[in-house]
Amino acid sequence: MAGGDLVRIAGNIGALNALNSLQAINTQLAVHQARLSTGKRLLEASDDPAGMSMATTFDVRRQAMKTTLGAIGDAKNLLAIAEGGLKKIQDILVKMKNKALESKGDTIGSTEVTAIQAQVAAYRNEIDAIVEQTTWNGDSLIGTSGSAGAASASLAFLTDADGGLTTFDLAQGFGITGTSGSGLGLSTIDVTTGADAALTAVTAAIDKVKIGISDVGSFTARLTFKEEAMTVAHANTEAAYNRIMNANMAEEQVEASKLLILQQTSTAMLAQANMAPQFILSLFR
Repeated sequence: MAGGDLVRIAGNIGALNALNSLQAINTQLAVHQARLSTGKRLLEASDDPAGMSMATTFDVRRQAMKTTLGAIGDAKNLLAIAEGGLKKIQDILVKMKNKALESKGDTIGSTEVTAIQAQVAAYRNEIDAIVEQTTWNGDSLIGTSGSAGAASASLAFLTDADGGLTTFDLAQGFGITGTSGSGLGLSTIDVTTGADAALTAVTAAIDKVKIGISDVGSFTARLTFKEEAMTVAHANTEAAYNRIMNANMAEEQVEASKLLILQQTSTAMLAQANMAPQFILSLFR
């Protein structure tokens, strides 16, 4: 800082020094006030070029993770719908098995057996109704009604922040028609002509549905693990972004308060520096 020379009044060096200090204080104060008003530590790239680059990387990453977490949640909802449909089918199949067992006893007359067959047929039709209703965005999840059609082609779920997909496929449908390799194979069961055959077919269908429920449950658990890991990673990435990009509000307030005081003292010193050369007038009296 240049020293003042009070006897040379054409250049007020003391006032210039005070003005420069005041301008510097105002510049710093403006930065801290902007940080306080925005909550951001980095207001522009020039504040910290490397930090801004890192913050941008973390920002992109955290946003991708947030999107992925939403996609995993949707995937679990989809699988919950599929599981709900399969569980309801399983409940109906258990009732069908009980009816087939009931029809085998000699205490049941032909009229009752015919009534049981009508009830079994109604159960069978309800299975196809459930299959038809178990959809997501128009895609069949557990097959198609009235056929052995399998579920939709492998469903791809977003499970990675970099765009990675994980696929799931039930491999077969759960409609009432078809054979042991495709559907449930229940379209021709008739307790009036073959209770044992009907019982065998229903038992095989129950086993098939149990496997389907297990597959859905296993994949849902897998998605839950991914969701938990992604949640932790998202929190850590958010913390890294926050530390680089966002302001420490307590620290910024302390600095702003200090600079406000310095602004007042600098203004007072500038006023005094402007008055200092007037003492030269005493030499001319």
